[in-house]
Amino acid sequence: MHGDMDRPVYVFDMYKTHYDRVSFPRKDNDFVALELGPGDSLSSALVAYTFNASAIYLVDVGRYATDDIAHYQLMMDFLADRNLSTPNIKGKRSMYELLEAINAHYEVEGMQSLYKIPDRSVDFIWSQAVLEHIKREEFIETLRELHRILRKDGVCSHRVDLKDHLGGGLNNLRFSTAFWESDFMSQSGFYTNRIRFKEMLKLFEVAGFDVTVLQIDRWSQLPTPRKKLSVDFRHLPEDDLSVSGFDVVLALH
Repeated sequence: MHGDMDRPVYVFDMYKTHYDRVSFPRKDNDFVALELGPGDSLSSALVAYTFNASAIYLVDVGRYATDDIAHYQLMMDFLADRNLSTPNIKGKRSMYELLEAINAHYEVEGMQSLYKIPDRSVDFIWSQAVLEHIKREEFIETLRELHRILRKDGVCSHRVDLKDHLGGGLNNLRFSTAFWESDFMSQSGFYTNRIRFKEMLKLFEVAGFDVTVLQIDRWSQLPTPRKKLSVDFRHLPEDDLSVSGFDVVLALH
């Protein structure tokens, strides 16, 4: 199952949302793009190509993306129906041949993959509900790597989902840090790093980014009672705990 990423319109709209909200000098010409955490589909690379990306990195922590060429043909058909440019994939029989045709590079070793990307070589970085999944112990190092590879006049766009992945509330804050960051939990399918809104903004700044928050989504009341939260989070102010997600643009100083 591919979820929303199996729907071309979702992939297209997601990419365009990130792309439309940013500005960088090579935006209308050849530029280098990077998606952090593409997940189970690499269709966004086809959309980036349509928007004149000359090279695309797709960086994840595992090989999760489908290699079904029919899946990517759906995206190609969607783009062609809208009179948008698509690559010539005649004779391409695999996902990797398709990626080669658009100069896209699928890297699946997380931090090790980021280390391989040259300094100041990427114009545009985006992620959709990914930053909250990066292990807490690797979060600041990941930000520093994004800072290193971003061109001086490049830009990042991120959608961050701060809801738990158990019930869409704050249930993940009910556990102690020692338990939540254990190998067992950090390797579970519902792990989030539990970095809250204000702390994440501070970490962006520590990593060397100028931060512009575009939108903040909040619960009208906490979905998980404060008294049920771990003591590690119970002290946080209401205006921090109530943030369920936000959109942010990062640029270099």
